[in-house]
Amino acid sequence: MRRGLSGVITLILLTFLISACSGGNNATSTNTNQTPATNDGTTASTEIKDGGNLIIGVAADPVILNPNYAGDRVSLTIDQALYAPLFQVNDGKKTFYLADSLTLSEDNLTYTMKLKSGLTWHDGEKLTADDVVFTIDSILDEKQNSMLRANLFIGDKPVKAVKVDDLTVEFKLPQVSPAFEATLVQIFPIPKHIFENETDLEKSTKNANPVGSGPFKFKEYKAGEYVTLERFDNYFGGKPHLDSVTYRIAKDTNAANLALQSGEINIKYLDPQDVGTIEASNNFEILPYSEGRLSYLLFNANSDRGALAKKEVRQAVSLALSRDEIIQAAYSSSEYADPAKSFLTPDALFYTNDVPSFDNDVEKAKELLQSAGVSDLKLRLIVSSGNKAQEAISLYVQQKLKAIGAEVELQNMDASAYGQKFSDMNSTDFELAIAGYIMGYDPDAYRILYTSTADSNYSHYNNAEVDKLFNEGAGEADVTKRGEIYKKIQEIIADDAPIYPIANTKTIVAVSKNYGGLEEAVLKPVVIFEDLSKIYLK
Repeated sequence: MRRGLSGVITLILLTFLISACSGGNNATSTNTNQTPATNDGTTASTEIKDGGNLIIGVAADPVILNPNYAGDRVSLTIDQALYAPLFQVNDGKKTFYLADSLTLSEDNLTYTMKLKSGLTWHDGEKLTADDVVFTIDSILDEKQNSMLRANLFIGDKPVKAVKVDDLTVEFKLPQVSPAFEATLVQIFPIPKHIFENETDLEKSTKNANPVGSGPFKFKEYKAGEYVTLERFDNYFGGKPHLDSVTYRIAKDTNAANLALQSGEINIKYLDPQDVGTIEASNNFEILPYSEGRLSYLLFNANSDRGALAKKEVRQAVSLALSRDEIIQAAYSSSEYADPAKSFLTPDALFYTNDVPSFDNDVEKAKELLQSAGVSDLKLRLIVSSGNKAQEAISLYVQQKLKAIGAEVELQNMDASAYGQKFSDMNSTDFELAIAGYIMGYDPDAYRILYTSTADSNYSHYNNAEVDKLFNEGAGEADVTKRGEIYKKIQEIIADDAPIYPIANTKTIVAVSKNYGGLEEAVLKPVVIFEDLSKIYLK
């Protein structure tokens, strides 16, 4: 996954996770027939020209400027401009970036990747097969604690990366793995000459001055205020149009919306409640698009109160809630959110919503709590302040759980603090969190969230059969059998209820009409645009 744990993407948001996820430019643009206008009311030129700055509003500071350790949306967004991927997949089609080709051997056990010639890092050093092999080896090194490590194991055995020559790498698989290409999509090479001999890549001070290969290079970071990148003239895809990109950290949503309207910010995510106001200014393209994102309520089974350790209690909490009511409360209407039951998202292979569901039955919830011997539940719900959807959901959950005798304490905190607490696997001082993730198209990516020893198993879910099935699914070449495995996993996880799936949501982005090249830049889950080099000032 590219953990677009929104809320982490988010992962994860959470958020994580996530990014190099599969996705396409499937946005529906509104106001496309309006005359482009500057914020001072004059008409903007439609001619492509070089120069200028782009300011993107983000809700928090980045956690880490290293793409192989980033799990939050802000870090992943900035890393996308700093580091180039090997390739991306959109609507089932590959777009090659650092890689020039990828071929699979007849026995399906060796992928051969050719890199483009003439690649360089931002500091001028050559980018070669050594960097790709170093990146893979560092992810596989258990001491380096990479969240991507589990995806490079197939049937409990690691993938091996071998340099053939400066431009060629072979990936040797221990067994057939139809999920491996999706794993490669998530991996961004990092420079060997910078990180070699670092004993802890995640905590390396070199992440504070990143040297990447993407269209923009690092210039300056001022905590709580901004991150500025400047054009990389030797970008393999051609010199970017813009001189610089600034990520302005705007934690207060209302203040950020005012900055958007005044022209101090040019691109920003919107909450559904704010679309009408921003759209009325006639200065922005409003782009709602599917990210393959799941919004959910996380149950932390590892809290110091142990309140949600039993699945019957998690099921009871779920039964006290209604997805339809939450969607109305948080997203205003079903236009931006579809009810979800599975932990997979509709863009994932083998997705099904035909799974056990616990929803909207208070009397059944009370019976489950009584049979579990539980009463007077006291739950702590962490909330990212300023996230209007999260705030609305938290108030709804607090109110609805009163019906089953549960008292919910809301713990609001800023986005950075929320992300740190949510993603800290040792956090035991909360039971509930509202989050989201974007994991990509192959269900194997989800095992880092739901297998018992995975680094991103934030709900502390533990089911040996699910662990076994995820391993089997990663190595099953027969499509029908593989589909049956993931259908079974979806049924088991839905019944165990480590999360309460809420909705598959759409993301809404406002982009100033002063900028062009949006279609060529490709709207992308988690990171807004796949290639910022294509954006230009009209």
